Amino acid sequence: MRLQDKVVIVTGAGGGIGEGIAKHLASHGAKVVVNDIQQALGEKVVQAIVAAGGTASYVAADVTQSAQVKALVEAAIQSYGRLDCMVNNAGWTHRNRPALEVSEDEFDRCYAVNVKSIYLSTIHAVPVFRQQGGGSFINIASTAGVRPRPGLTWYNGSKGAVITTSKSLAAELGPDNIRVNCINPVFNPDTGLSAEFAGGPLDEARRNKFLSSIPLGRFSTALDVANAALYLASDEAAFISGVCIEVDGARCV
Repeated sequence: MRLQDKVVIVTGAGGGIGEGIAKHLASHGAKVVVNDIQQALGEKVVQAIVAAGGTASYVAADVTQSAQVKALVEAAIQSYGRLDCMVNNAGWTHRNRPALEVSEDEFDRCYAVNVKSIYLSTIHAVPVFRQQGGGSFINIASTAGVRPRPGLTWYNGSKGAVITTSKSLAAELGPDNIRVNCINPVFNPDTGLSAEFAGGPLDEARRNKFLSSIPLGRFSTALDVANAALYLASDEAAFISGVCIEVDGARCV
C-alpha cells in the first residue's frame, strides 16, 4: 500500500483520466476525495472505489470558482483530518480549429479550467500544507504544452502555462516541503474531449493521424497516467519536485 492513509483530492474524477487516477490511488491505500461537476458520475466512481474495498467520498465543486475550491479542500480536512496531495486533473479544450476561429468565451473557459484552477488550488491548499509541514500537487498538463500542434493553439498555451507555473511553484514552495509536479499525457481516444482534440468524430483517419506520431505504437491510457501519479504522490518521490513526466510513448511530432 504505497499511499496508505494519504488523503488525495482528484479533480475532474468523474470519468476518463481522473477516474483512472482516483481508482488507482485508492487501490494503493489513499483516501480519495472524488471531485467532478457532474454528481452522478462522481458518485459512481466513489461507489466503485468503495465496492473494491477502498475509501472515497464525492465533493461537488467548480474548479474555476474560489469559494467552491476552498470548500473542496475544507471537505477533505473535515472528512479525513488532513490533505496530502491535490491532483489537478480537471481540464477543458476548445474544438480543434484555426486560432482566429476560437471564440473569446471558449478562450476564457479554457484558461479558467486549465490555469485558474491551478491558481485556486494553490491559494486554498498551500495554507493547509504549510500547517501540516508539507504536501504535494500533481498537475495534469499535456504534451501539447511542450510540442504544440496547429489547431489547438489556445489549449496548447494553457497547458504550457500549467507546466511553467508548476515549475515556478516548485521552486517557491520547496522550503515549505511542498512538492509540485506535472504529468504530460499524450492523446487518449477514450476521454470525453477526444473529439474536440481531433476536430470532429474520431474516425479511423483521425485516429491514425494521432497514432502515427507515437513511436511506441499505441495511445496513452488512464492507467498509464495513474501510474505516474501514484509515484509522484508516494513517499518514493519525496525528493522529486518541479518535474514533468512525459506519458507519451516518445511522441515525436
